[in-house]
Amino acid sequence: MTRIRLPRYRATPLRGLATLLLLAALYAAGLLSTGNFHEVVAGKVYRSAQPTAVQLATYRQDYGIASVLNLRGIRPKDGWYRQETEAAAALGIAHIDFPMSASEALTPDEAKRLIAIMRAAPKPMLIHCKAGSDRTGLAAAFYLAAVAGADELSAEQQISITYGHFSGFVSQAQAMDETFERLEPWLGFPNS
Repeated sequence: MTRIRLPRYRATPLRGLATLLLLAALYAAGLLSTGNFHEVVAGKVYRSAQPTAVQLATYRQDYGIASVLNLRGIRPKDGWYRQETEAAAALGIAHIDFPMSASEALTPDEAKRLIAIMRAAPKPMLIHCKAGSDRTGLAAAFYLAAVAGADELSAEQQISITYGHFSGFVSQAQAMDETFERLEPWLGFPNS
């Protein structure tokens, strides 16, 4: 019997890095292919990246979206903004703008205003920013903590790598984590 010898696999730092980069690329492709669309509270709140008019129509049909909370601010000269507002109007969806920056922490007053908007918005509501990871994550965390009465861990998980949020020294979006941490006592999590 002839014995076949397979080449021996040797792990090297370069192969490890290549594998890690490949996994990261596949993960990012998955988020992009789904529009980073996720349920926050079933039947009430959803989150996504910037929706196209077609995606918005699909979300309206499939989830009954009644309002869109745009965290990118009022941008009438930008094509994405015109497309979104026109699609929302045509679909009978309330459109709400709340300008945020992923690299700037919210003040307590801004956080209170955002929470009040989310509390009052017609449901089901879709919250979005550009990628659906940083600003949207903070807004979803606030909704869970301040409106839905969720526990701290559930709220914090909205600002995580699961949705494409990277915190730490490599990301300017650390301001989203810092905002939530700073406001935790006000949100009812005094021992954080």
